Amino acid sequence: MAPPISRSFTAFDGSRRIASGSLETTVLAVKRAAESGSFGPLLIFDDRTGRVQDVDTRGTDAETLSRLPQETRSDAVSESDSGARLPSSVQQRGRGRPKLGVTAREVTLLPRHWDWLSAQPGGASVALRKLVEEARRRTASSENKRIARERAYQFMSTMAGNMPGFEEATRALFADDHAKLLQLVSEWPSDIRDFTLHLASGADV
Repeated sequence: MAPPISRSFTAFDGSRRIASGSLETTVLAVKRAAESGSFGPLLIFDDRTGRVQDVDTRGTDAETLSRLPQETRSDAVSESDSGARLPSSVQQRGRGRPKLGVTAREVTLLPRHWDWLSAQPGGASVALRKLVEEARRRTASSENKRIARERAYQFMSTMAGNMPGFEEATRALFADDHAKLLQLVSEWPSDIRDFTLHLASGADV
């Protein structure tokens, strides 16, 4: 399953969405809203998880931004920077060894499994990597759906837990009944409704 291209966040002032984008962008939008006397609540959601991102907006903009956690980078490691992220013991291996971020770990298999792997083109390591990648491709769709359901549920629980039809909407969400979900959330505040449906759709998972 491919990671999202970039990590994004969404800020709400009460039931109104006021910003989407990087953590810095959404934090500053929340800071402006707080300074203008908003009654809120002012919340920032991590679009990948649907969970609230805690921030401290006290002080100047620079002070606020300096307290933000480092955003998690993509799991993908480019060939140009992989060496910097590898353990020193790996970096110091023989000249010409490709820096692929390979991690050596023990694998326990029966003798017949090792015999089959060793007979594959490229040997056991190449065969194992191919098997893992194929399994990842087969399960990517169901895993994406699971992540989408979980993040939509987290957001709904925070923003719509007291709204009409919430319980039925969660059941429709986990039943993958998107038509029923759309019907049940149709009367919710538009920004909460639309963001719930966006998260449930699996976009950017």
